[in-house]
Amino acid sequence: MKFINHYRWRAYPPSLNADLPAHTVDCPECGQRISLPRLKRGQEAHCPRCGHEIVDVGKNPYIAPLAYATASLILMVFVYSMTFVTVTLAGITSILSLPSMMKQLIVSDFGFLAEVMFVLTFGSPLVFLLFCLYVYLALLFDKVFPGLSYATRTLVRLRHFIMVDVFFISTLVAYIKLSSVAEVSLGAAFYLMLALALMLIRTSVSISEHWVYYKINQILGRNAIEAPSEERVCCSRCLYFREKTEATCGVCGADLYHRRPKSLSMSTAFLVAAVLLYIPANLLPIMISSNPTVVQANTIFNGIVYMWEEGDKLIAAIIFSASILVPGAKIVLLIVLNLSAHYGLPANSKTMLKIYHFTDSVGKWSMIDIFVIIILMSSFHSYMARVVPGQAAVYFCLVVILTMLSAYFFDPRLLWDKSRYSKTITDRPSENVSDTQYTYD
Repeated sequence: MKFINHYRWRAYPPSLNADLPAHTVDCPECGQRISLPRLKRGQEAHCPRCGHEIVDVGKNPYIAPLAYATASLILMVFVYSMTFVTVTLAGITSILSLPSMMKQLIVSDFGFLAEVMFVLTFGSPLVFLLFCLYVYLALLFDKVFPGLSYATRTLVRLRHFIMVDVFFISTLVAYIKLSSVAEVSLGAAFYLMLALALMLIRTSVSISEHWVYYKINQILGRNAIEAPSEERVCCSRCLYFREKTEATCGVCGADLYHRRPKSLSMSTAFLVAAVLLYIPANLLPIMISSNPTVVQANTIFNGIVYMWEEGDKLIAAIIFSASILVPGAKIVLLIVLNLSAHYGLPANSKTMLKIYHFTDSVGKWSMIDIFVIIILMSSFHSYMARVVPGQAAVYFCLVVILTMLSAYFFDPRLLWDKSRYSKTITDRPSENVSDTQYTYD
């Protein structure tokens, strides 16, 4: 076992016990059964087989999420009420805020894009932060609030649907492009968005899913920890053992299964749909720009070539990476993963797991192109200069969403089931491992 201790003063009363008792879990990444020791503040445990972080207990597990969430909510108020960017072209000035951008999309009959922007940059972050306050205030005061289990379940799942950081990077790309043809002034909301993105990331990282489910069930008078047996299965989401007869996990409410049912079928179905939509997403115009003398319709690739030839090579490289390289590579890698889970692995299990994590983490950055179009459309919506999304914009949005769903429904444990290490094991987790790696940070 590996220990690293850093003793620091902690600003919470000693009565708030953050310890997690010793118990057994199955790794959600490789299926390895692991006996965890008692975990204290600042301690984390990793799977000895695949290296996946099984559980961590924060240094300030009660206070940190509350502090980060409160700071994020305050920043959201300013970001969504202040000027985001001001664009002046041919004597016409557009003063844009984030709500005005969504309104412009709705007025221009692009309600789908308005909904995407609203959900990913406002709706999901807001609900996530409110539930974070609700859950952690219940923990802090040891009180049973109504719907506490549902709030916890929603909190931990919403972390994957927040794209404020992606929108911020998209604004930088749009700013460079706008500056070449118009006078652009970034508002206070733009700078505060960077702080908001960082606070949202810190809030998300400070939430330990396994730990918070244990503490919430303590408040509700239930013991989440049960010993493993042939009659119990380890929940893939909260990592607590439950009776096989339960349709849904009694701890977190997720569907209970040894391996995700129809994982490959669902992952493949979403992947095939993404491949089919990827064709019109690249062949049809994604952005149509016009002025009194000319109308220009650009596909993703044509727009990249135009920016490269105009000298905007950095923007061209970013758009190429986010709009062509990343979604294309993700589709190819998802095909490899699904075939590997079906027929066997072309590389060792740890390498294949790294590929899976890459495809799962980069998907949202493909939304950069869509957000850039939204910003440009909001900036240029007059007779002198106008930008509207093309048909490919909707298809491209769907490709991003479908590839994210394909990665979500793919069960990475199937890769280990196909590896040589797991060939002697059928339909059951590996033997207990006592040399669990855990560290104090």
